[in-house]
Amino acid sequence: MPTAVVTGANSGIGHEFAKLLIKEGYDVYATDVQVGDKLQSLACKHVHLDVSSPESIQSFAQQLSNQPVDLLLNIAGIMAPPATDLLTTVDLPALNRTFSVNAFGPLLLTQSLLPNLLASPHPRIGNMSSRVGSIADNASGGSYAYRASKAALNSISKSLAVDLRDKGVVVVVLHPGFVKTAIDPRIHEVKEAVKPEEAAAKLWRVLMSKGLEDSGRFWHREGQELPW
Repeated sequence: MPTAVVTGANSGIGHEFAKLLIKEGYDVYATDVQVGDKLQSLACKHVHLDVSSPESIQSFAQQLSNQPVDLLLNIAGIMAPPATDLLTTVDLPALNRTFSVNAFGPLLLTQSLLPNLLASPHPRIGNMSSRVGSIADNASGGSYAYRASKAALNSISKSLAVDLRDKGVVVVVLHPGFVKTAIDPRIHEVKEAVKPEEAAAKLWRVLMSKGLEDSGRFWHREGQELPW
């Protein structure tokens, strides 16, 4: 039975990914900073994990011990309230908090679980980014902390792909599109927004369709590649 680790599994896309992976026959470690009812409802291992805390990451790595990890899904993410993430309002605490979860967390968790990933015959990492992290696609400005944190995650993901290619690790950078989650209530009013279960299902197909030749590239949930 393959093993998967999913962050941000107490809600939204992370929760739906955990449910999907259970159905696909994975031994799932569903993790979140909040061990709430949704996390505990999953028929798998549910673990408290704060990806912004090196101590929490290290504790989780120790819990895994020598267990091979076939799939690491870095889904957990946060967004500052839009009014506080403008040129005139963003501040250092908001930047630090957003980067610690959205960019530094996936890197440090991957670093800590690298021995587990390399123990798998077919290791794979999926990093949940966002189209707003595309510098080439930025036509609206704003969202300084969130946008920059996702651009940083894209850069980190590319470096992971380069460093881990000869070890057989596939790194896939994912954009979910507009999804009706709690991260930004405004999205619920967007006509093309989808429910988390649809986003997870489409992202799963994209994630599993990529090989080493695609490692480190940036993909929309509908399958098209996105610019950096």
